[in-house]
Amino acid sequence: MKKFVKDTLKKYRNPKNSVIHILHDIQNEYNYLPEECLEVLSQSTRIPLSNIFSIATFYKAFSVEPKGKKLINVCVGTACYVRNSENLLKRFASELKLDGEGTTDDLKFTLSRVRCLGCCSLAPVVSINGKIYGNLTADKIKALLEKEGN
Repeated sequence: MKKFVKDTLKKYRNPKNSVIHILHDIQNEYNYLPEECLEVLSQSTRIPLSNIFSIATFYKAFSVEPKGKKLINVCVGTACYVRNSENLLKRFASELKLDGEGTTDDLKFTLSRVRCLGCCSLAPVVSINGKIYGNLTADKIKALLEKEGN
């Protein structure tokens, strides 16, 4: 991990002013921001670790917790909510053996609720690693997970 961060820092002319870009690079590599990487970034840029951690936890795009390879976002915005997206969220959680939102033990899936995916005419909508599935029903979830799990 240390080598990856050091190599990433070399890509930027002024790493101290490119922290958000560097955090994106780290997250793209590890699917979250490991503490060890944040410590190396802090030491290399001389930015206090608390400041880097504040950035990493402020933006929803970043995660300091390990995430699954497949990110499932269930829209619970108004259009999706009135079309029972909460039931879809519960069904996904049940199929993945999760207690609500979270990441499976095998780090295959991370389940999250989001406020809007911008596809209201397709409600209810779910996004899996950026791919949109509209007009989704609970009875399609098991097959969808099997398809996406490969």
